[in-house]
Amino acid sequence: MASAVRVCRYTTAAPKLSPRLKNLQLTSTPPDSAPTNPESLTHFKITLRRSAISLGEKKKGTLAALGLHRRNQTVYHPHKPDIAGKILAVKELLEVQNVGAADVRDKTQQRAERRAPKGYEVVGSRTGGMEGV
Repeated sequence: MASAVRVCRYTTAAPKLSPRLKNLQLTSTPPDSAPTNPESLTHFKITLRRSAISLGEKKKGTLAALGLHRRNQTVYHPHKPDIAGKILAVKELLEVQNVGAADVRDKTQQRAERRAPKGYEVVGSRTGGMEGV
């Protein structure tokens, strides 16, 4: 039995839809930077975009198992079937990207990247730190 191969093509022409179905039109764009080696993508970058307040306890538990507790929180998980199943269970709440191992950040690295620069530099204090001034 021959295996079927699915090919996705990105086109610039929009499909013809009825005028009353214009709001259902989906647009697809090619990825910004497609890596030359797809084997280099080893992790999921998962961001919680929508709240799970009104959802059932199972979906809330799935989000907790993924490590997501707040909106706009980002976690990284390796490509595994159990993680993929959890993502599919709550896919309408998440934004998922494939990233390489070099792009994986832990919590402290993410916090350091978000931190804004101070905008000033302390050179001394009035309590004895400015002897040479």
